[in-house]
Order: sequence, then C-alpha cells, then structure tokens
Amino acid sequence: MSAGTTTADTMLPVELTLVVAATRDMGIGRAGTLPWTGLKKEMAYFARVTKRLPADAQPPAMNAVIMGRKTWDSIPVKFRPLKGRLNIVISRSHPENTAADLDVEKEPVKVGSLAQALEYLKTHTPAGTGAAATKAFVIGGAQIYGASLALPEARRVLLTRVMDDFDCDTFFPLRLPSEEGEGKWAQRSKEELDAWTGETVTEGVQEENGTRYEFQMWERVD
Repeated sequence: MSAGTTTADTMLPVELTLVVAATRDMGIGRAGTLPWTGLKKEMAYFARVTKRLPADAQPPAMNAVIMGRKTWDSIPVKFRPLKGRLNIVISRSHPENTAADLDVEKEPVKVGSLAQALEYLKTHTPAGTGAAATKAFVIGGAQIYGASLALPEARRVLLTRVMDDFDCDTFFPLRLPSEEGEGKWAQRSKEELDAWTGETVTEGVQEENGTRYEFQMWERVD
C-alpha cells in the first residue's frame, strides 16, 4: 500500500490523542526503556485502540501513530513499523521521506518536526481512502508529548495509570489530575472511554506481573 495525496478541499482537521502509561508521579521511562515489564494485556489494549477505525471508516483507511526517533528505535525490529497503522517518525537528524509512492506498510513516514507530521496527515492518505488518517495517536517520547500538549490539536490523553512506584528518569510533561496553571483537563467516565475506544474497557485496577494499573481517559476542557 502506498501513500497518496489529497486535494485541498478534502483536507481534514487533525485531532491528537496522546497514549501513555505513567506512574502516579507521571514517570514514563528509565534508561531509554519502560520501567515495568510483562504488561501483555496493557500492550494488547494499546494495539487494539490505535488500530481500530471509527465505525464509518473502512480499510484501507488507517489510524496514524506519531513518535520520536528514540521511541521508534525502542520498538523491536520485527514489530516495526507497527502493523495496521500509519507510522510517522519525527527526527531532526534524518531527511524527510513523504513521497507519494512510500509503502507505509513496510516503512515509516519520516519528518523533521511535529508540524511536518500534522501537515502530512492533512495532505496525504493511505492509497484509495479518499480521506486523511482517521485518528492520530502520539505515542512518545517525552519531548514529542510536550510539543503535542502545546498545540490546540491535542484533545485527549489515554492514560494507563500505573499504581506502583518505579524509579523513572523520564516523565510525561503534564500532571493528571492537572495542577493549577497546567491547563484544564477532565477525567471522563468509563462509559465515555468505552464509547471513544469502541470496546468495553476493563474497569478498575488490574494487575499483571506484579504491577497494578488502570485505564483512564482525560480530555482538554476549553
């Protein structure tokens, strides 16, 4: 499948959903990797939610996952690009590759900034879809999260709240619940989370491999 190009009258606004697993102190990483291991059900949830298309969209439409180079490098080679999603990798160190004939099932779209990623989503489509990517997810790392949160396009955070303490050296740049001065974000109900993700999300605190966590959704309040 190759990438195509839309015309100006089919350009759609881009809404960003940030997906992150974080401790109570919003720790997300340690020494370039996750502080916890063995959360297979949590990873399966991430895969389902980022792949699932809205009810009115059909393949070959795709959702997009936007990430920095370090996040891309942290994905095992055999699993990248993340299957069934348009992978966009941001790095100032590599040349742009946004050619119309790019095979997005075999290689990522490479851009130099988040602004270029958004522009790509507004002007390109998986071949034959006739529309931009249906949902756009930001999946890390901290710098890309921070740049996203500074934009009005960032509307939602799908948070896996890790209930246990881990030694972290990398943190999500927004505290949830948000403190005064950090903007207005509201936690949505279980029913709203289910409706947005398109599945019945497991409720309450779960435990895998000795780590407790809970699925949450937060939205920006204008």
